[in-house]
Amino acid sequence: MYKAATIKDIARALDVSPSTVSRALRDSHEVGTETKQKVLEYARQINYHYNPAALSLRSRRSYSIGIMVADVANSFFSQTINGIESIAYERGYNVIITQSHDSYEREVINMEHLANRSVDGLLISMSAQTVDYAHVTRLHEQGLPIVFFDRILSDIDTFKVTTDNFRSAYNATEALIKKGYRNIAHLANAPQLSITTERLNGYKAALADNDIPFNENLLRHCYNGGRDEQEVEQAVNSILSAADKPDALFIASDRISTACIRALNQIKGADELAIIGFSNSDVVDLLSPRISYIRQRAFEMGQIAIEMLIKLIESKYPVYEFETKLLEAEVYWQK
Repeated sequence: MYKAATIKDIARALDVSPSTVSRALRDSHEVGTETKQKVLEYARQINYHYNPAALSLRSRRSYSIGIMVADVANSFFSQTINGIESIAYERGYNVIITQSHDSYEREVINMEHLANRSVDGLLISMSAQTVDYAHVTRLHEQGLPIVFFDRILSDIDTFKVTTDNFRSAYNATEALIKKGYRNIAHLANAPQLSITTERLNGYKAALADNDIPFNENLLRHCYNGGRDEQEVEQAVNSILSAADKPDALFIASDRISTACIRALNQIKGADELAIIGFSNSDVVDLLSPRISYIRQRAFEMGQIAIEMLIKLIESKYPVYEFETKLLEAEVYWQK
């Protein structure tokens, strides 16, 4: 009868301790590079597969990580998840992906579900509808490791990674100004989101630095994060019918950018409007009217977020010093 190889078999063959083999298989920093490579190579030769259930019984970990995003169909979030998985699986962790669909109620239910499944930690990007953060605070206070990415919460002390939203919005708005546009409208996400505030502030700062007064009539929020296309269409129509009709439009999120382009397709003369928006879509170059776009480093953001979370999970001592990492975004101008 076939008998699967064990950690003890590998240890005996390589003349090292079982604990060394276990640490090497989990890519622990406690094992030297040479020993780690020797263990991994031998494990591949004998087709060894570690048993997560057995590991969790010994370490009291599930080796599972929960991920909360708004929508996996969003190119930005799918790319972020790819970044998370690229590191997680290498480090011996499985991931459980849940979607809030920008619903507060769904976010609460999903987070409770993940916590009840005894995940070792959570990676969270907040829902557009969430204004009450008690469910997140409670899990954090109970000691569950949590890292925020993209849409972060400033009031909770933990690691965070997001785009430098202020600088990205500032650069995009200033570039429009340098191209001669003065009446620049802004289509924003839900006002309670961190990314909304940061991008709005960057937009306002660029206007101010170029002696252009901020015009409240050229600002509209999309409270459903672009999920409600009728809401976006109404916002676009409202802006374009303003007394100070805009000559350019800055859009502050991926999903809103796509919905906005669809709405503009129904409006005569919309192709005369200069448009720039956040978008990580692979087909953004094919959209009409043409849209210049701000592409976030989504894959890298996912990698950084999971590294931060694993650091919290595997730390032998409480962590009290945290970092909020800001990533630069790239601007692509359509001719």
